[in-house]
Amino acid sequence: MDVNLLTLCYLIGSVTFIIGLKMLSNPATARRGNLVAAAGMGLAIFGTIFLYRDDSGQKLHNYPWIFGGLIIGTLVGTLAARKVKMTAMPEMVSLFNGMGGACAALISMIEFDHLAHTHFRVNIFESYEAGAVVEDAILSIPVQPGILITIFLGLIIGTVSFAGSVVAWGKLNGKIKDFSFKGQHIFNLVLMGAILALTTYIIVAIGMADVPPDPAAVQDIDPHPLGSLPVMLFYGTFALSILYGVFFVMPIGGADMPVVISLLNSFTGVAAACGGFLYDNKVMLTGGILVGAAGTLLTILMCKAMNRSLKNVLIGSFGGKKAGGGPAGAKDQGSTKEISVSDTAVVMSYANRVMIVPGYGLAVAQAQHACHELEKLLESKGVEVKYAIHPVAGRMPGHMNVLLAEADVSYEKLQEMEQANEEFPTTDVVLILGANDVVNPAAKTDPASPIYGMPILDVELAKNVIVNKRSMKPGYAGIENDLFFQPKTSMLFGDAKKVLQDLIAEIKNL
Repeated sequence: MDVNLLTLCYLIGSVTFIIGLKMLSNPATARRGNLVAAAGMGLAIFGTIFLYRDDSGQKLHNYPWIFGGLIIGTLVGTLAARKVKMTAMPEMVSLFNGMGGACAALISMIEFDHLAHTHFRVNIFESYEAGAVVEDAILSIPVQPGILITIFLGLIIGTVSFAGSVVAWGKLNGKIKDFSFKGQHIFNLVLMGAILALTTYIIVAIGMADVPPDPAAVQDIDPHPLGSLPVMLFYGTFALSILYGVFFVMPIGGADMPVVISLLNSFTGVAAACGGFLYDNKVMLTGGILVGAAGTLLTILMCKAMNRSLKNVLIGSFGGKKAGGGPAGAKDQGSTKEISVSDTAVVMSYANRVMIVPGYGLAVAQAQHACHELEKLLESKGVEVKYAIHPVAGRMPGHMNVLLAEADVSYEKLQEMEQANEEFPTTDVVLILGANDVVNPAAKTDPASPIYGMPILDVELAKNVIVNKRSMKPGYAGIENDLFFQPKTSMLFGDAKKVLQDLIAEIKNL
């Protein structure tokens, strides 16, 4: 009966996770979708704790440890989610994603350790012969290759996700700088090859192991799991996976970070699915597959948006600076033109159509609410206001959508890049708030630019372009923006929130 109830819990958890994921696709239902999925997963977790029984009919024990971990994790997660600023949300997402990868890797370690104690308890260079342990052979009880493959997939993918996510967290908060060296692509490929070679060797070696004439006799031999070669090679694979995760993400920078975060998220989903296979846990398997598939699709879409190759992402070769890209100030393009807040208020108040382009600067200034107030004020004067959202604006996938949803901006007003580019020629004013690389025409005109080939918002097609920035400092990609020097572009310097508040006051006085 308990097993049937547990199966029902897993079924409900799987269904609610799918429903929640579907509801997350729309801002109007996203919050409820989150709660629905969380409730289903909570039911699956508590069902496992109280209803699961092993092959001998024994329930789980060590409840103080289990609930101690749950309470600590809940407190830490709740406090972190409540205290984190919206600008730091990408960092927290990356860190939490890394924790998921670490959990999947730990599952693989525990299961391999279990196999080491129950199946290949003797040194791989030892063998069983006529009741004695001798050298130069393998002694083991057969292990299904599928189980070993799943364990290694969970270990490698989960570890790479953990190490890469930690590095991404450090890069997003400025604690870790971009790092690369000559031949790093080859180094990464060698690392990946070594990981695959070790994995293949261990699986084949264990699969070809000699079966003792009396398997029960193995139980009488003292285990030496930490000293055995399979176990040492297993942890060698773990160490190489950490190195690959670190060197895979270290050279990635600029506007490419949202793509790598999405990719690491899909890795965690696949690693969790491996855990679901190992434990025959349907809800864990469903959740992992859905997260892995969704993350992979999002990564492919973002690679297209960035005009990047997924193959290059996998060997950690994209995002680096190309020769000739040039730092800010490297090119003499003339001077910029400034505009005052009062003049901006006039231009926007008498426009028919205004398009706002939000960027990371808006998030840093926490100006989303002031931006929504400006939108409502302009609309009260008969101005049509929309938002142009670049797929990789901000520091993680959907960052701008989340930010604007927090300020209750209508989802219908958000224009995706293709839609916005069609409307720019008929737009009177484009107001850019802290966005930089995603509006840089160099992506279309300068083959030497690091962002060359990346689809961008064609804001220069509008009649007037007003750029709000704190200074002429380059954006996240560290390159000069040709847009700032074009005749129809005006610079409106200052903190986004302060500028928007002043702009609102000026418009009200007109």
